Amino acid sequence: MKTRPELPVIPSERGKCPFDPPAEYARLRAEQPVSPVTFQVAPKDTSGWLVTQHDLVRQILADDRFSHRNELLAHVVAPPFPMTEYAPQPAAPGSFAKMDAPEHSKYRRLLAGHFTLRRIQQYEPHLTRIVDETLTEMAAKGSSADLLTDFAEKVSLRSVCSLMDVSPELMDGIQKHFGALMTLTYTLEEFIHHIESMDGLIRPMVRERSAERGEDFFGQLARTDELTEDEMVNLAVLTLGGSLDTTPNMLALGTFALLEHPDQLALLREKPELYEAGAVDELLRYLTISQMGSSRCALEDIEIGGTTIKAGQTVVLSLPAANRDPAVFADPDRLDVTRIPRKHLALGFGPHQCLGQHLARASLRIGLRALFERFPSLRLATPAEEVPLRDRAVHYGVDQLLVAWD
Repeated sequence: MKTRPELPVIPSERGKCPFDPPAEYARLRAEQPVSPVTFQVAPKDTSGWLVTQHDLVRQILADDRFSHRNELLAHVVAPPFPMTEYAPQPAAPGSFAKMDAPEHSKYRRLLAGHFTLRRIQQYEPHLTRIVDETLTEMAAKGSSADLLTDFAEKVSLRSVCSLMDVSPELMDGIQKHFGALMTLTYTLEEFIHHIESMDGLIRPMVRERSAERGEDFFGQLARTDELTEDEMVNLAVLTLGGSLDTTPNMLALGTFALLEHPDQLALLREKPELYEAGAVDELLRYLTISQMGSSRCALEDIEIGGTTIKAGQTVVLSLPAANRDPAVFADPDRLDVTRIPRKHLALGFGPHQCLGQHLARASLRIGLRALFERFPSLRLATPAEEVPLRDRAVHYGVDQLLVAWD
C-alpha cells in the first residue's frame, strides 16, 4: 500500500528565552522560506505550506489571489477535542475576519470610522484616566500584584467599555468566554458552552441598542440599516472579544520583556519620548503574539519564492518568523527600543490589517509608560523561568505575571 510521505508540522517548541519564536523558523527562513507542512484535519492530515520570509509573507498578505475565506482553509490548528470529520463552513454573517471582498470590505467600512487615528487621539485623555485609575487601584493592594489581571486585563476591559459604551458586567462575561476559547484547551462541550454563552450575553444588548438607535457604537451601526441582528452580534464578538485577548497579552508580555531587558527599560526611563518614536512597535515586532500566524488559501496556481502553490492549498504565514528576518531588521533577535521597525507585520498587512491598531498602540504606549513611572522599583516577584506562558494559545502571552515594588 502506498503511504503518504511524512511532512513536518508547524514549529511550536520555543527555546529557553520566553520571547523568542521557535528556533526552527530561522533555519526554514534561510534554507526553505516556502516549506511543505502537514495540518491536522480529521479524519486525515492534509498538506500545505509555511512561509517564513518577511517579503514573501508581506506579498501574500496583499495578494487577492490568496483567500481568507473560512470554508476554503484547511484546519491549521487542531481543536483540543476529537473530530470525526472536518467540513469547514462559511463564516457566519458579520464575521468578516474570515471573508474576502466585497463582504469583508462592507463590514470593515462600517467599523473603520470608529477606530481611525484621529478618533483614537481624541480618546487618549480618557484612556490615560483609565490607566491612572487602574494603577491607583493596583497600588492600593500593597506591594505586589498579578500584572495581568490587576492591570493589563482591567485597562483593556475598561477602555473597550468606555469606547463602545458597554457595561463592565457584560464585558466581564465576554472576556471570560472569549478568553477561554483563545486558550485552545477546552472540550467540545465547553466549546459549545462558551459560544452559546457569548451569544446569550451579546444578543440582548444588540437588540436593545438596535431598537434605541442612539449615539453609541452599536446604535450608530444600527442606524445604517445595513445589518441584520445576526450580523450585529457577530461583529460585536469580533470587536469586543478580539480586543480583550490581544492588548492584555501585549501589555503583560511587554512588561515582562522590559523587566528582563533592564538596559532597554533604562533607555525608556531616560527618554520616554521613545515610546512615541518606535518603542511600542519594536515590542510588537519583537514579541509578535500572533504565534499561529495568518492563513490564506490559493485561489489559483501561484508561484511564490520559486515554489508553486496549487489552487486550493492552504498557506500559513508565520508573522513571528517574518518579524525576525535579518534581511529586513538588523540584529532582529535583539530588543532595541531605539529601533523604528516600520515594516513589521505584528498587526498584519493589506486588507486584513488589524482594525484596532491605533487603539492597541495607544494602550501600550500610555499603559507601559504610566506603569513604569508609577512603580519605578517594579520587578518580577518570581524567577523569570517560573512565569507561566500561553505557548499553546492563539495569542502568545503569560497566564500570570506576579510583580512587586517597594
